[in-house]
Amino acid sequence: MKKILVTGADGMLGTDLVRHLRKGPHIVLATTIRSLDITDRDQVRRVLLSRRPGVVIHTAAYTAVDRAETERELCMAVNHEGTKNIALSCREIGAELIYISTDYVFDGKKRTPYVETDTPRPINVYGESKWLGEEAVRTLVERHKICRSSWLIGLHGVGGMNFVEKILHAASAGNVLRVVDDQIGRPTFTFDFALLLERVMGLHERGIFHLTNTGECSWYDLARCVLEMSGRSDVEIVPVSSAEYPAAARRPANSLLNSPRLESLGISPLRHWREALRDYFIRRKKSGKKD
Repeated sequence: MKKILVTGADGMLGTDLVRHLRKGPHIVLATTIRSLDITDRDQVRRVLLSRRPGVVIHTAAYTAVDRAETERELCMAVNHEGTKNIALSCREIGAELIYISTDYVFDGKKRTPYVETDTPRPINVYGESKWLGEEAVRTLVERHKICRSSWLIGLHGVGGMNFVEKILHAASAGNVLRVVDDQIGRPTFTFDFALLLERVMGLHERGIFHLTNTGECSWYDLARCVLEMSGRSDVEIVPVSSAEYPAAARRPANSLLNSPRLESLGISPLRHWREALRDYFIRRKKSGKKD
């Protein structure tokens, strides 16, 4: 049994992670910005010293990728300095720190999937802030795990909006969908990610791990699959290039993450993203969620 503190417990991943961990023998302490502002170093220290978890899973983050380009200071305060605050307190109490990072630490120029030993080269503010967070964890906490994932999709959490929901909302509004087809990655569903994260938590090994669902696709491929599985195949969808769909933040063209470390440890990969997407719709229906 472990005493685990989860930051960002009301986010997409945090919500599913807390629900999953509480099914087991663990003592789970769920914190949100209302109970733990990670940018306040003194508050972070007070909370961690009083709770003294054996493991901290740090999911709290600034995730508005485009807005980060004009809110650099805020993004860095949360993702870099906030993570540094968590790391310093984990070091003080001797807790293991598991930090959730992203495929956006890479520039996307590699022609094959990225592995844990590849050198990060972020191309946007968000990616840079998460890489600096990684560096803070790596240099400050001996007992650490940096878990990178990609294209996270979850049913729960503050705001309740993700790529799948955006596509369903646009389809219900009768819009012609224009979706980028020159960025590839691995959609990763938070209810699957939570299971694998618990397994990684139990490992003695430290360092970087890549955790994603299997399979690969473009955003356009994913959008088409969402429409098909939701019975909206009649909705018009047009593939466009990144250049035709300008965004404030550049995205890596290749976001594929492979995990030779998990393979070497005999840990089975997560199921294919299409299977997880089917499960998402089953869970969505049960939850009563509307478009």
